[in-house]
Amino acid sequence: MPLDREAWPTLEELRREEAELELPALSESDAYELGMLAVAAAREQRLPIAVGVWRAGRQLFHCGLPGSTQDNDQWLRRKGRVVMRFEHSSLYMARLCQDQQVTLVEKFGLPASRYAAAGGAVPLRVRATGVVGWFGVSGLPQLEDHRFVVDTLRAISRQ
Repeated sequence: MPLDREAWPTLEELRREEAELELPALSESDAYELGMLAVAAAREQRLPIAVGVWRAGRQLFHCGLPGSTQDNDQWLRRKGRVVMRFEHSSLYMARLCQDQQVTLVEKFGLPASRYAAAGGAVPLRVRATGVVGWFGVSGLPQLEDHRFVVDTLRAISRQ
């Protein structure tokens, strides 16, 4: 589906956003707190999403909320693979592909069954370390998935 170039963030805006979301650390406890904050916000808004937090290839948190499906779990993993491959948000890669009028398959040879350039997963960057994992949701339109993730990361940084 083509992006509305006016409504969606630019690649530069998404790069700045990623830099802003850098974390001081990401322990198992941090991942749990991040996941629970997302679940609480989603429950309050009655959002039918799946939530996941991964570090170093290991799933540290997962929750499928009412209304989410196994399909959301699969989309979540596919978006997360994009984050770990490119160290950018899945929305960044969706915008890049749209701007260049290509797909991940065409540009990078990545199978659509395993990778999804669709908003909803962001890299978890740790200060002085780099990308160590990813945090994402699936179940809403891709821009809303992305905004939910970013808002949750911003909220946890204020705690």
